[in-house]
Amino acid sequence: MKKRLFTSESVTEGHPDKVCDKISDSILDALVAQDPKARVACETVCNTGFALVTGEISSNANVDYEKIVRKAVLDIGYDSEEKGFDGNNCEVIVRLDKQSADIAIGVDSSLENKESNAQKYDLIGAGDQGMVFGFACDETKELMPLPISLAHKLTYRLTQVRKNNILNYLRPDGKAQVTVEYRDDKVYRIDAIVVSTQHDETVDIEQLRKDVKKYVIEYVIPKDLIDENTKYYINPTGRFVIGGPHGDSGLTGRKIIVDSYGGYCPHGGGAYSGKDATKVDRSASYYARYVCKNIVASGIAKKCQLDIAYAIGVARPVALQVNTFGTSKYSDEQVSKIMNKVFDFRPLAIIDQLNLQTPTFAASTNYGHFGREDANLSWERCDKVDAILEAAKNI
Repeated sequence: MKKRLFTSESVTEGHPDKVCDKISDSILDALVAQDPKARVACETVCNTGFALVTGEISSNANVDYEKIVRKAVLDIGYDSEEKGFDGNNCEVIVRLDKQSADIAIGVDSSLENKESNAQKYDLIGAGDQGMVFGFACDETKELMPLPISLAHKLTYRLTQVRKNNILNYLRPDGKAQVTVEYRDDKVYRIDAIVVSTQHDETVDIEQLRKDVKKYVIEYVIPKDLIDENTKYYINPTGRFVIGGPHGDSGLTGRKIIVDSYGGYCPHGGGAYSGKDATKVDRSASYYARYVCKNIVASGIAKKCQLDIAYAIGVARPVALQVNTFGTSKYSDEQVSKIMNKVFDFRPLAIIDQLNLQTPTFAASTNYGHFGREDANLSWERCDKVDAILEAAKNI
């Protein structure tokens, strides 16, 4: 049998980059709540004792940026100097500008909208050029690759046991990594698990390792995938007291592989957090996932990857490429035709179909933007299965 190992990682909401993502998405939600058509490209930087909010925002909304920053930091759990960062008294710096008028030209009115036969969804153009990827596979019930699915569940569980005081010596920063062994492209076993978690000064490292294995790893990882050769690395350095923005600077959009598919498929390069839905980096990535998930849920393919490319100011994609990796009875060209019959890839159509002018973005910030069935995310619905099967009849 052909054997391979694949590894994905996740980080907790207390990781410095994720602190910044949370702040940026919380600001986006606050703006969209008042002004659904707000144009937002919000970046956050954090380090010891301060958070800097910058970027380009054009909106009629009136929000208290400092209050939003402090609440996001406190909700994560950074509420004292002892933890290295305190949302109560950290410095908050706000340096914002308006969206470039040159960019707004193409977004406000697409190339197609200037033509005489323009349609409803031709009104706005893509907010930038670039490519996005979507993916789904049948390895898990949420139709995500197993390595990233388990890594996210480990970091989410780390946060649960911390916030619920099951392990009250834990602090917000942490990471997890899962290595899965595949044989003939099928999940075979878990080869290695890595968990590193910030903790207070007093805990004994051996006690921490026992607790994390019992309350986190054994709670999450299916027993039938573990064997005597599975390797565990729990806080391998032996000490992780200094963490969060005190341990390392943070920046919005620096965890794009964690946010998507854990490296299991390509990534277009654009980050998600802090961007309104006219930015196809975010909205079209969500839509590509939505399309692929529905294709796999319909049963016409076991694995599906979608690559969409856009030009700034143009509504319709300039390219769309499908790959089902030989798992469908239909050719990739036929699957592409099915997609085009059922789905509309223009930005305004995406915003409308996924209801992306509502303040739901902060719910997707942590533990993966995809596969989060607990967060009621519109792009995780499988509501196009019947339409896909109907379209397939005529292919």
